[in-house]
Amino acid sequence: MERAADGVEPSVARSALRLLVLGDSIAFGTGASRAGDTLGRRLMAALTDDGVDVDLHVLAVPGAVSADLPRQVRAAEPLAADLALVVIGANDLTRLVPPEQAAASLDAALRALRAAGTDVVLVPAPDMSGVPFVPPAFRPLVQAACAQLQRRQAAVATATGATVAAVADVNRAFGADPSLFAADRFHPSSAGYARIAAALIPTVLAVARARRDDAAA
Repeated sequence: MERAADGVEPSVARSALRLLVLGDSIAFGTGASRAGDTLGRRLMAALTDDGVDVDLHVLAVPGAVSADLPRQVRAAEPLAADLALVVIGANDLTRLVPPEQAAASLDAALRALRAAGTDVVLVPAPDMSGVPFVPPAFRPLVQAACAQLQRRQAAVATATGATVAAVADVNRAFGADPSLFAADRFHPSSAGYARIAAALIPTVLAVARARRDDAAA
């Protein structure tokens, strides 16, 4: 069951898990060949297969940086989401946003979500050194900048009680397989989204199951 950015709004049982997707173009699904290939839809399918009815809300905005997250969170307040997937960091890196500034914005957004009772899975900044148009000579520098932001994001997530998704293998896969990129050589292709979703599904399922168990206790 879904209420997403594509305008699909069927009736949703009150007991459905309200899944919120926030962040940037990767969270939105830019580069995917069809809506069903996006992260939100893939995660919804995995949760449904696990026996969970899902009410999906995709409020991510292409081009968003961490400073845009608090605005997205405010827009989501009426939804009273159970679980939020936050995908952010790529645009902070491309726009040279200082890591401290990006982390502060992320901290504000995650604290607001957690205060509202929403469980959070954070997908940290990708390793941009694997993007095809990055010159090989600059890749170590880009990789170091990405790692610095990732560390700050992880620290914020830990401090706020969010769960950090393990995506190191995904970063390596993108660096080795150009087919995971869309035609723009920046965003994931449908195959790329499948690879990212496969890495996220175990974490998202674990968080959703823990919430369900807590509610049943």
